[in-house]
Amino acid sequence: MTADDRQPGLRTATLDEIAGRVLPGAETVTAVIQQTVKRESVAAYEQWLKKVVPIASRFPGHRGVNIIHPAGGGLQYTIAIRFDSLTHAQDWFASVARRQLVEEVAPFLDADEKVETRSGLEFWFHPPAGQPPAKRYKQFLLTLSVIYPLTMLVPAVLHRLLASVPVLSDYWLAHLLAAATIVGLMVYLVMPRYTRLMARWLYR
Repeated sequence: MTADDRQPGLRTATLDEIAGRVLPGAETVTAVIQQTVKRESVAAYEQWLKKVVPIASRFPGHRGVNIIHPAGGGLQYTIAIRFDSLTHAQDWFASVARRQLVEEVAPFLDADEKVETRSGLEFWFHPPAGQPPAKRYKQFLLTLSVIYPLTMLVPAVLHRLLASVPVLSDYWLAHLLAAATIVGLMVYLVMPRYTRLMARWLYR
């Protein structure tokens, strides 16, 4: 945890005050970078990718990096870097470190990179190059099919795990922990894999 994230006031906050706080990280900002690599430079580009993750992770508000490799011998890579706010995302893009990384990778690219900023789960419904956007009802059904089982299972599991810890069994705090767990599973574990698995149906 960075000094930027520390909040000493939480040490003396009551359960009701903590439960009433806005859940951190529930709404993330994703910076999406698409880069088309020269075929002869793929190996060098893969080595360059290994530098991006540890450098980005040192910036305040960083919430993770996903690298989507091209399928079927393609050459377009997608780098999704998540931050907890638009301000922190802008700090990364305006940094000297980011500029140096862009200069290093330029010889490996076949075209200028494309950069977009998206919030929440919007990134997971961005279609691959050349495909139409996912229909709204499909986004709804796909998201519902994830949220419904998670909202059934996660609270039940946490209730069993926290039953022996009275302070964590408080109604509001238990709901906060369940919401944080569900959001974390959605953003970091389930949606990245589920949308790739269902891509053929989603973008048809």
